[in-house]
Amino acid sequence: MRDVIIALVPALIASVAIFGPRSLLINAVSIISCMVFEYVTRKILKRKNTLSDLSAVVTGLLLAFNLPSTLPIWMVPIGAFVAIVVVKQFFGGIGQNFVNPALMGRIVLMVSFPGQMSTWVAPYNWNETVDAVTTATPLFELQNGATPTADLLDMLLGTRGGCLGETCTIALILGGAYLLARKVISPSIPLSFIGTVAVFMLIAGGFDLNYLAYNLMGGGLLIGAIFMATDYATCPLTSKGKIIYGIGCGLVACVIRQFGSYNEGVSFGIILMNLLVPHIDNLTKLKPFGFIKEKKQKEAKAE
Repeated sequence: MRDVIIALVPALIASVAIFGPRSLLINAVSIISCMVFEYVTRKILKRKNTLSDLSAVVTGLLLAFNLPSTLPIWMVPIGAFVAIVVVKQFFGGIGQNFVNPALMGRIVLMVSFPGQMSTWVAPYNWNETVDAVTTATPLFELQNGATPTADLLDMLLGTRGGCLGETCTIALILGGAYLLARKVISPSIPLSFIGTVAVFMLIAGGFDLNYLAYNLMGGGLLIGAIFMATDYATCPLTSKGKIIYGIGCGLVACVIRQFGSYNEGVSFGIILMNLLVPHIDNLTKLKPFGFIKEKKQKEAKAE
């Protein structure tokens, strides 16, 4: 968890630089809310205090990274409650949750407060104190047939509309590289997830490389593939299972992006595949060397 926090620091710094001081406030409220909910819930359930494992901090950061900078502060603890109490602690705590806590918190907020969760603003102007100007995300513009106002450099640097931690491509890649170098995550899930989206969107966009680039750097693809789909508790154990899981996440995300009413489907893709993980593990489980099925054993004895 410490390594994940370190890997998220570049995206945290980028979110404050891009969206201003309010980004820091939302992150702080999210982290503190998650820590308080975990402490109180475990106290009530008479379980050992687990704040020292830092998982609540990671959940708080990831939840905040999936929120717009304009979200009313009082809504942040609602997402934290869902993530920590409902998804995590009610099922036993760290390692027992069946879906990603931060993403479920985000989805509940998105369904409950769609207007507030889809209000985006242009990057913060540090030189002048002016009212925030609302803007559209590149994916929304693409879905509606418009040319994105943000160019590819904006997509790379993150100077565009979007959730706090998803816009800066460079920061997310740096974090992912750190996790891979530390062997905290396997490359199977991110590569199969992002690769599936790349192939699907390349075909859907008529082999337009600009269209592909916007889809790879837009929305929550990178933060989802690197930091959320790879959650140990909710991803498959086997190598084959990880690839199947990553491809499934990518396909669901692409279908929603192309044909759904939402212009982003990464969260739904990960949550849906989280639910299928037990079946994926069962279908791809490894057989011990020399293992003989019971039916074959009986046949051998009969002979």
